[in-house]
Amino acid sequence: MASSSIIIPPFLSASINRRNLLLSTTIATVSPSPQPPSPDVTITDRVFLDFSLCPTYFRSDPSATLSSTTPCSDSTPLGRVVLGLYGRHVPLTVSTFKLMCTSSSSSSSSTSYKNTPIHKIFPGQFFLAGRQGLRRDTAEVGPLLKNLPRNTDVVNSKSFLIPHARPGLVSLCLSENDDDDETRLDPEYRNVEFLITTGPGPCPQLDGGNIVFGTVLEGLDVVTSIAAVPTFKPSEKIRQFNDFAEFLGDERAQNARSLWNRPLKTVFISDCGELKVTKPSLSPSLP
Repeated sequence: MASSSIIIPPFLSASINRRNLLLSTTIATVSPSPQPPSPDVTITDRVFLDFSLCPTYFRSDPSATLSSTTPCSDSTPLGRVVLGLYGRHVPLTVSTFKLMCTSSSSSSSSTSYKNTPIHKIFPGQFFLAGRQGLRRDTAEVGPLLKNLPRNTDVVNSKSFLIPHARPGLVSLCLSENDDDDETRLDPEYRNVEFLITTGPGPCPQLDGGNIVFGTVLEGLDVVTSIAAVPTFKPSEKIRQFNDFAEFLGDERAQNARSLWNRPLKTVFISDCGELKVTKPSLSPSLP
């Protein structure tokens, strides 16, 4: 028996060839999109924050500013935290933070982090510091910081590339910022509130809304001890009542929540400054 063969009509053969050619061309032209460059996390500057603990939170003299006086006479030192800053990644954020660490709090034209408190602690996640406000009884950073440049890092998408993936990361608060509304409306307002992640795990909820600009080089144990300070925690009944009040549009619900996670003892920055090193690759010698 003669072997049979399949004969493809010329018009069908041409169609198949054109289809194969188009498919091969498409595959050849589709290539993976280039990955964005990794953030430059070179440590360009080092600063220190000394932390102390007061046995109580609210002070008896609400007219005094915390930045101009020692918060309490019976404070206990917690230790020093040395931070390495990513000056090549977010130069304006780093320069502002350095200025807040090195400025004299006694000057009328500048404000320092010195003698200002950790005002919120979220156990197992992070703590907040550097809040600006008008309430002297909560001992915040004084309002209207002068001579600080506008931070254009906050409008650069590349500034948000570093994730909050581990303990000891220092980040500029944007989504977590809770400065007084009246303070933020001032045309001279500059955001200097920051957070430090405490661990033990990552904080993905902070990614994309806050700018990581440094890391803890020394004193992670101090960060851990701050995270362990007891905070105000409302009961479940109060939380439910607050949610209902917010649903009804009651502004007092937000005011009440501002007290949640406040430490029950005053943890404050008793001193701060810059550490000068001759070779950036070497660990700083603490003053």
